[in-house]
Amino acid sequence: MSSVLGKHALKWIPLALAGAVTLAGCARDEGFYHDRNLDYVNATPAAPLVLPDSRNTQRYRDALPVPEVANQRVQGEVAEVRPPQPLGVGSGLTPDYVEVREIGEQRWLVVDAAPSNVWTQLENFVRARGLDVQQSRATEGVLVTSQAEFRLQSALREGSSEIHCERAGQSMASCIDALATYLSDRSASSISSNAASSSSFNAQRLEDAERIALRQEGDEWLVTISHPVEKVWAELNHYLELDFDREGTRELLTSDPDNLTFTVEYMTESERNRNPLQIVFSADVRRMSQEIRLELQPDGNSSILRAVNTSDRGFSADDQRELLERVAGYLR
Repeated sequence: MSSVLGKHALKWIPLALAGAVTLAGCARDEGFYHDRNLDYVNATPAAPLVLPDSRNTQRYRDALPVPEVANQRVQGEVAEVRPPQPLGVGSGLTPDYVEVREIGEQRWLVVDAAPSNVWTQLENFVRARGLDVQQSRATEGVLVTSQAEFRLQSALREGSSEIHCERAGQSMASCIDALATYLSDRSASSISSNAASSSSFNAQRLEDAERIALRQEGDEWLVTISHPVEKVWAELNHYLELDFDREGTRELLTSDPDNLTFTVEYMTESERNRNPLQIVFSADVRRMSQEIRLELQPDGNSSILRAVNTSDRGFSADDQRELLERVAGYLR
């Protein structure tokens, strides 16, 4: 019996030796698999590919040029900002794919897409119109034709773009209208299903706190915005006209582009939350709104937004911050 078992045991010896050799090979570099991290330590870059000078330059270009539009930053400590309310819930403030902005004689487009996505559409518009392209600087977002100059740059709201169409520094209304129609007709194919269904809350991200910052100076709250004051006024005017349309609660009374101000009627949160007992024992027998002036002031290439009480009612620092947070949320 023992001899039979011995013969069977001997049969497994070659297999065991082969397995040991295999595992020893797999276990090199202190693991079952070869660690390739060290393979790149001594790697050196290869020389860049150089095309011959005799090539046809019209046939070689960036497949997906991305305009490099950098936002300026506002330095300093940033106050903690409470999350803004979603714009798209029952307020009618979900932005269209293409919208017109204007202040005075200046007009431009705001497109609800990043410059890297809009650049190709702008090129397609120029080709479709048969315009003679004289300069195309994708990294600067500039496209110059014999008829007009197009400038593409980041807009105030995160993930959106601005397009200017000018000749000799003056806006061309016909060009803006034609481009708006062209982009609107193609908006369905330009927006993914996920982007189209997302709330505008996604556009109000607070990560870029330096671009729009709520600050306190003494007893006053103010908002600093790293964009020129005319651009900020046009953007606020657009959204105030849409959102401040509720008489007795929030209402836009006047817009003054010359002085860069707005006058609004606004019921503060502290007033809205007064309970019946507080109302009975106060001078006001009902909840009331009050008149507030929103002022924009230039600060170099940036802007400062303030909320100034022009009524006889009290307007605390918390009330001021609440209103500024709501208005600044339009720009995120």
